[in-house]
Amino acid sequence: MNLQVQKNTLYVGGLAEEVNEVILHAAFIPFGDIKDVKTPLDQATQKHRSFGFVTFLEREDAVAAMDNMDGAELYGRVLTVNYALPERIKGGEQGWAAQPIWADADTWFERQQQEQEMQRLQAEQRAAMQAAEDLHRKKLAEERQGEKEDDAELKSDPMAVAEAEALKQTT
Repeated sequence: MNLQVQKNTLYVGGLAEEVNEVILHAAFIPFGDIKDVKTPLDQATQKHRSFGFVTFLEREDAVAAMDNMDGAELYGRVLTVNYALPERIKGGEQGWAAQPIWADADTWFERQQQEQEMQRLQAEQRAAMQAAEDLHRKKLAEERQGEKEDDAELKSDPMAVAEAEALKQTT
């Protein structure tokens, strides 16, 4: 997967619970003009998820901020600062925010059809294997039944029993 970084936007990880967008803005403003600061919220707790994004107007400012703030401490926590990756759309195949959510619908349908065809072929193969196994078991049962009938015939015919005994003794 070829992910293109956004050179003006920085990912800031390891944020303390007390840090909000205002504090994050204040921590990064010494490095240049800031276009935007975001701290995505957890829907359940309505608190940020320990990371945020800072977008600078100039790339050089973002580079300076990353060089100086990666590994720095803010509210007792060590920060991780890297270039941000493009935002993803949930459930999207490619998932980049510049694409509409239905952009990968055709490939999704194709995958579904391929998966159904594969399941059908596997079911056919399992059925064929089961039929072959059943046929083999039937033949074995018939052979065993034939052997039992031969043994029964031998035991009921005294002459056949005598011949069998004579053959055993000579070998």
